Amino acid sequence: MTYGTKPVLVGRGRRDEALVSGRSRRAGGDGLLAAVAGAFTLAQLLLVRPWIGLGWDEVVYVSQVGTEAPAAFFSAPRARGVSLLVWPVASWSSSTTLLRVYLAVLSGLALYLALRAWRGLFPARVLAGAGALFATLWMTLFYGPQAMPNLWVAFGALICVGCFLRAREDPFDRRALWGVLAGAALMAWMRPTDAVWVALPLLVLAVAVRHWRLGAALAAGLVAGGVEWVIEAIVGYGGLRERLNEASRIQGDLGWNLAVDDQLRSLVGSTLCRPCNGEMPHPVVYAWWFVLPLLAALGLAVAILAGRTTRTLVPLLCAATAAFPYLFMIGYAAPRFLLPAYALLAVPVADALRHLVKTRYGRWRPAVAGVIAFGLAGHLAVQYAVLDRAVDRTTANRQDWARSAAELHRLGVRPPCLLTGHEAIPVAYYTGCSSGATRGHNANTTSAEILRTARSVPVGALTAPGGTPPRYARDWELHRLDGLEVRIAPAPRAGGAE
Repeated sequence: MTYGTKPVLVGRGRRDEALVSGRSRRAGGDGLLAAVAGAFTLAQLLLVRPWIGLGWDEVVYVSQVGTEAPAAFFSAPRARGVSLLVWPVASWSSSTTLLRVYLAVLSGLALYLALRAWRGLFPARVLAGAGALFATLWMTLFYGPQAMPNLWVAFGALICVGCFLRAREDPFDRRALWGVLAGAALMAWMRPTDAVWVALPLLVLAVAVRHWRLGAALAAGLVAGGVEWVIEAIVGYGGLRERLNEASRIQGDLGWNLAVDDQLRSLVGSTLCRPCNGEMPHPVVYAWWFVLPLLAALGLAVAILAGRTTRTLVPLLCAATAAFPYLFMIGYAAPRFLLPAYALLAVPVADALRHLVKTRYGRWRPAVAGVIAFGLAGHLAVQYAVLDRAVDRTTANRQDWARSAAELHRLGVRPPCLLTGHEAIPVAYYTGCSSGATRGHNANTTSAEILRTARSVPVGALTAPGGTPPRYARDWELHRLDGLEVRIAPAPRAGGAE
């Protein structure tokens, strides 16, 4: 009896040891990913000042659910995802600092979940390296605590593509299927058109291999995230095609536009390069941009030799389709546009770097590792310098808006009120006013409506210094603000009677 039980006991012991070892490795891998995500959040709070004011686009998104000012005009390209993302804080608090801290913590959690979606496809150290590479780009850190959609599209892309590959390899992995749906929904929730570009290779692959459940999960996620945008297009624009055409017009009529050089110019720290006709920055600023595709190609070569081509090729294809419209179809640039592509490229790039510093037997190559470490140190120094410059410039711009708002209050322009003209959207938000425009991308009113409003509440027309005011405001009293001029309509009659 004793002899007969020994094999069973030994077998159980080995199996338990294997399970404990596997759990330990998973726990260690999760801890590594959590450390990267935590460092990402901490870096945002230290390097991107939490008290920095809201930017122009942030004002539009936050004002839809916030308490600081009436909702700003919501143009055709925008989606409601960011507004819903900030709603838990913005709906009851006007504190920008609290909102920044909330978004920094939330983006750190999102990075952790996005990297965790790739477990089993690449070693934990590769995933942690990918997370570190992506999280230390200046634009990733800059937009982590901001109410903007592009970084969240990047997180959704990582989740969707990682879970897609897992579900493809294991059709019984239900969590992966739900991950595909959730990642696709997050992308479409933030920017529906970007979501389609990212998901295009996945849809083609799902159809090609006849993985109908996977394709259905992907399509369901895109529909779930984009249905509100489509309904809004039908109700507010007369149809989906009409909204897409209007969005294209606002973005400068999408078509063949070589914007590669524009993207290079924007890497110096510009949040928006439109028009993008400045000088090209020093090569040290954009050298990493050309190294990135070379390392990605090396990662693909490594994957092909290792017999795991799909795991690397699919994110590369998704990165290419995500970047394509912003490199070849738009006439201006912003570094945030390419965040989804950078996130997807980070995984094969980290895999390539691991292959360079270690032999196939796991031994270090000290000389190669030293060169790469030196290059990464220089890269981080450049990223920090650009980030610091971008934060300083952005802080100054938003302080100007706050000072203009304080001066408008002193002049008697207080809520309820209306501002129109140059930079009316952000200045109106800081002042607590509504904003209006009779022409341009944000046109939402008429001159007659503005004059009618001026009979009951304070109205101001903003222009750049020396700028030409609208015809209806030429006789209004002129005041000079910090970098702006405002003409204020005559005080409304008592009681607001017309």
